[in-house]
Amino acid sequence: MRIGVDLRLAYHQMAGISWYAIRLLTALSKIDHDHTYVLIQHRRQREPLIQAPNITHTTLFAPVHHRLEQFLLSIETRFLNLDLIHSPDFIPPLYNAIPAVITVHDLAFLIYPNFVTKESARYYGQINEAVLRANRIIAVSQSTKRDLIELIGAPENKIDVIYEAADPLFQPIPHEEARRRLAATGIEAPESFILFVGTIEPRKNLGTLLRAYRILRDAYGVEASLLLSGAMGWLSEDIRTLVRDLGIEEHVRFLGKTSMEQLLCLYNLTSVLAHPAYYEGFGLTPLEALACGAPVVCSNAGSLPEVVGDAAILVPPDDEEAWAAALHRVLDDEALRQALTEKGPARARQFSWEKAARETLETYRKAVL
Repeated sequence: MRIGVDLRLAYHQMAGISWYAIRLLTALSKIDHDHTYVLIQHRRQREPLIQAPNITHTTLFAPVHHRLEQFLLSIETRFLNLDLIHSPDFIPPLYNAIPAVITVHDLAFLIYPNFVTKESARYYGQINEAVLRANRIIAVSQSTKRDLIELIGAPENKIDVIYEAADPLFQPIPHEEARRRLAATGIEAPESFILFVGTIEPRKNLGTLLRAYRILRDAYGVEASLLLSGAMGWLSEDIRTLVRDLGIEEHVRFLGKTSMEQLLCLYNLTSVLAHPAYYEGFGLTPLEALACGAPVVCSNAGSLPEVVGDAAILVPPDDEEAWAAALHRVLDDEALRQALTEKGPARARQFSWEKAARETLETYRKAVL
């Protein structure tokens, strides 16, 4: 088979969906030597994102998330001689007959429409047509599968749950080494800090974390800093305003978008990772932290309980008092922190990209039957 994988989004946004596709395709290229993979890139991204003997590359003119995208994408992909196309960004070519697999990462745009821009809502609003068009649907968690069935009416027998995994890069390393490597990248980490990783946007629920942090300092006397790692997203200025209103500017650091190397070191150095998201289709950030042995406190929403199991502390996303109490427990209780540190890597090892690749290959086979 010639299997096309649409990675045009990577030119604009090297974030969750793009990394998902790159890690999955890299794993597929290692285990599957019977098929050819056609990596579909943006016309301006000339350098191949992945190189392997069983991967070829092509570029398309179809613009990403644009009103003309479907017209051009459906025409251009007809000339690629594909037996199957995989669309990791939800929406496949809607107007041709190439067998299609889509990956649905989450349905946050339906559950929390106030958390997405109008442009994103318009693009992902094609999800109904995408579900009808797709031969098979990959959901990245049981939670996302339930949402597909309940909110879209997707046929259950058309959906395969295939979990993501942390990148193998994420693993425990000695603290002294992590501190030295992080400093070499220009970031000096405090001795004790709470870490948040994610785009600074409403869905990540930073408001609850910031108010809980204020309670931590006032009610519990906690002096650990709060480090926020992530690009400034939609409505992010509201978060900066809240930091000022709470009077915690000198204790909160915005690190901006961090590299994989920096994240590895931050996960290994943090006293606790806080992930208060209202909703996650999978929850890769907590899994990465667990892989590094970081204690994790995360919300009990969406797929997060499914992913972290008993290796993290779960808290309702809107309860700032509960967040403050849970973070204080981890910071104050050495035995609890050690238990979480030991559980994390074992939990993370239950997920792997090789397993995801093998299961995805089976989905491809079912899609062309």
